[in-house]
Amino acid sequence: MNDKNLMVESLKGLSEVEWKRPITEGKWSISEIVSHFMNWDNYLISNIVPSVKKEEPLGFPEFDSFNNLASIYAKSGISQSNLIDEVILTRYHLVKELVDMPEEVITKSLPVNGVTYCPHTGEPYSLRYIIKEFIEHDQHHIQQIKSALSK
Repeated sequence: MNDKNLMVESLKGLSEVEWKRPITEGKWSISEIVSHFMNWDNYLISNIVPSVKKEEPLGFPEFDSFNNLASIYAKSGISQSNLIDEVILTRYHLVKELVDMPEEVITKSLPVNGVTYCPHTGEPYSLRYIIKEFIEHDQHHIQQIKSALSK
């Protein structure tokens, strides 16, 4: 189990109020952030990993509307326990997909939304680069959750 799954599992003890309260004014709740993790993991599993395996260009959706789907799902009536279980299972499937991939597939350069290099780092895009970015993204949200819970 990875760090995110351990952290998410620990959220099963939160009260309904803590689970649904925005982490700060105008921000998402913990439930929405947790759903957000799963939404992106599912996208990687269903879109990015198959494209990488076929050596096809990679594409990401418009972030705001895509991220809104996670918020909608978190508010859909799914129970805290069921959402947490789904997130953990989805991450397990993503990790399994990645572990089973040959190194040369993970490191192969592929364009993302028509761009071959990250404009911020200058590094070529590859599945390895994307996964590194998603790990940093997860860490950012994990810190937000920890900070909200420490208040």
